[in-house]
Amino acid sequence: MNGTLQSITLAKLAIGFVPALAVVWILFRWSREGKTGLYALARMALQLVMVGYVLTFIFEADRVGIVLAVLSVMLVAAGWIALRPIKQRRRHLLPKVLVSLAFGSSITLVFVTQGVLSLDPWFWPRYLVPLSGMALANAMNAVSLAAERYESEMSRNVSFREARSTALRTSLIPLVNSLLAAGLVSFPGMMTGQILSGVSPLLAARYQIVVMCMVFSSAGLAVACYLWIMGRSAVPQTTEV
Repeated sequence: MNGTLQSITLAKLAIGFVPALAVVWILFRWSREGKTGLYALARMALQLVMVGYVLTFIFEADRVGIVLAVLSVMLVAAGWIALRPIKQRRRHLLPKVLVSLAFGSSITLVFVTQGVLSLDPWFWPRYLVPLSGMALANAMNAVSLAAERYESEMSRNVSFREARSTALRTSLIPLVNSLLAAGLVSFPGMMTGQILSGVSPLLAARYQIVVMCMVFSSAGLAVACYLWIMGRSAVPQTTEV
């Protein structure tokens, strides 16, 4: 094989849906919840096709205003989705989640884009937009787990410090597992994509190390910020940090 990325025709793309549709069929047969899986698959495909066109436009435009607008939309969407497990308090908690996601992601992205990659210009869309997506997505998942667990713990009338500790540890379980499994159980997505596109495995490994540090830190900082904000709004005796 040469170093070029293999083309995927629409017919071959359809083949990739076969095992996924098998899972949907099992969901239908066993739990009658197949509609959710089918909807998720269809939405995923539509969103990724649309984002392909959008990213092509953004990369060609290369304008800071457009990049910032896209990142703002991504932030709001991530915040809204993060609160899906506690819909009844979504509007009340959304500002806190947005601040937390922005805090965790922006700090980490500055270190990666300017300290590691030294992007010039700093808003280079081909790097900043995908990296922001990775940072926000992982921070979103972590905050979502933390928010749900925090609400659950507080409903049991435990202390804030105990609820905070449990929520933080729970929210980072998936990311800690992914760090432990990297290179041993799995080859992470970015590294796999770069290797398939012909990049040296050693260079791909370095990029993946940076990315995994980025997603872990963005998630951890976002969760810490969210729990700190929740502590400040709790009753006076639980506001210790």
